[in-house]
Amino acid sequence: MTYAAPGAPPAASVELPVIRDNPVAGLHRLANRIVTLCWVELRKIRHDRTELYTRAIQPALWLLIYGEVFTRLHAIPMPAGVSYLAYLSPGILAQSALFIAIFYGIQIIWERDAGVLTKLMVTPTPRSALITGKAFAAGVRSLIQGVVVLIIAAILGVAFTDNPLKIIGAMMILVLGSAFFACLSMSIAGLALARDRLMGIGQAITMPLFFSSSALYPTKFMPGWLQAISKVNPLTYEVEALRGLLIGWSTTLWLDTVVLVGATVASITCASLLLPRLANR
Repeated sequence: MTYAAPGAPPAASVELPVIRDNPVAGLHRLANRIVTLCWVELRKIRHDRTELYTRAIQPALWLLIYGEVFTRLHAIPMPAGVSYLAYLSPGILAQSALFIAIFYGIQIIWERDAGVLTKLMVTPTPRSALITGKAFAAGVRSLIQGVVVLIIAAILGVAFTDNPLKIIGAMMILVLGSAFFACLSMSIAGLALARDRLMGIGQAITMPLFFSSSALYPTKFMPGWLQAISKVNPLTYEVEALRGLLIGWSTTLWLDTVVLVGATVASITCASLLLPRLANR
């Protein structure tokens, strides 16, 4: 309240300028928070790299045993000039990323139990930024795993593209697919609320997602009911995009990308809405 001396003329009203946030600056801050959260997640690898080594065993076995055996059996007809091992490699690449991302919700439950999630929730960082940072950290982890798979496949004689733009595109598709499945896992965490329940659900859906995709065999060899499931399985679109970019497989790349982007945005939204439910348990 302003006080004036008796008889003094009334003071002129002064309008304070309204400070509006610059949308560009707001987006820049949001991007910085996402990158920072992603970097915090990735720093955990420096303290324990055992996970990277142990997770490389399973895709190596798929390529060395399953891929080599089915290549010799000629059980699945392939187009001329394309070996089954070359067809399989992008599928195993997507599979290894799936297995990393689908259990990412366990980590966020652990953070809740340790009190870390509550501290993050009271910061001005939007919930969507928290989820996006964690999701793309899973994507970067998948890239590290993907390099191992590609090296093993190349040693076994698979010839991948030497076009750097296609290689970068494949890396982006891999990160995008991993981000979707990481957000799916965090959404399940918001519903399950417990690590043991999330582990059970993750194990229950991982193999159906894998076997109902085109990772191991073309969809045209599937029964009709399985083809219908494959068409709504995001892993199918990830695998097809990776094949198109890495080995020149005929695919509709724009459709694969649009489906993955749409699925990732929807999963980020869903996980962000369920995050308070998980944090307040």
